[in-house]
Amino acid sequence: MKFDPQSLEELARRLAEAVPPGLNALRSDLEQNFRAVLQGGLAKLELVTREEFDVQAAVLRRSRERLEALERRIAELEARQTPR
Repeated sequence: MKFDPQSLEELARRLAEAVPPGLNALRSDLEQNFRAVLQGGLAKLELVTREEFDVQAAVLRRSRERLEALERRIAELEARQTPR
C-alpha cells in the first residue's frame, strides 16, 4: 500500500519543524531524510487501505455466512440419512 503522499509530506514537515532552532540550516535536509525514513518504514509494514480492508471484511463475512448455511444443509442431510 502507498501511504497518502500529502499525509507523508505533512508528517515530514512537522518533524522538521520540531528541530531545535539551532539546526534550522539543516531543516530541509532533515525533512527529506524524515520523508525517506517514513516511506521506508511504512513500506515494510505492508499496510492496506481502509477500502481494501473493508472489501476483504465483506468477503470474509459472506464466506462465513455461506459456510454456516452449508453446515446447516449438511446437518439436515445427515439427519435424513440416519437410520431410525
